[in-house]
Amino acid sequence: MVGSHPEKAGRRGRAPSQRQLRVGEEVRHMLAGVFQRGELHDPELDGVSITVSEVSLSPDLRNATVYVMPLGGGESADVLGGLKRAAPFLRTILSKQMTLRTVPRLSFVIDTAFETANRINAMFQNPVVRADLEKAAPETDGDPDEDDNGA
Repeated sequence: MVGSHPEKAGRRGRAPSQRQLRVGEEVRHMLAGVFQRGELHDPELDGVSITVSEVSLSPDLRNATVYVMPLGGGESADVLGGLKRAAPFLRTILSKQMTLRTVPRLSFVIDTAFETANRINAMFQNPVVRADLEKAAPETDGDPDEDDNGA
């Protein structure tokens, strides 16, 4: 889900480097494995399935923002509290599995990209909005293979 979060552009609007993307994906994969195996023993995280949708790293790779979605009825605030308490343990696991000079500090954020997409989709299903979109759409003769040049 690269590019779904506006803050990913970093300082001065620059896109993340290949190294940031590669390390972020590796961190995401390792954290997802830890969550899947149930290695965290926090009462707020018991019975909650956590999806790691994205990890965004700072340009110096010292800070990582981990975008998560709690599934299975977990309350977002409680899950974030449990993850914040587990961050030092998770960082230790990362340090053992990754070969980085410094292991990034982890901060967890609830990923709202899916909720936003669902809200936009619902808006497009509204009959009033749909009628406006149909009025604004350019008229075509019905042949989807034919472009504007008649070719």
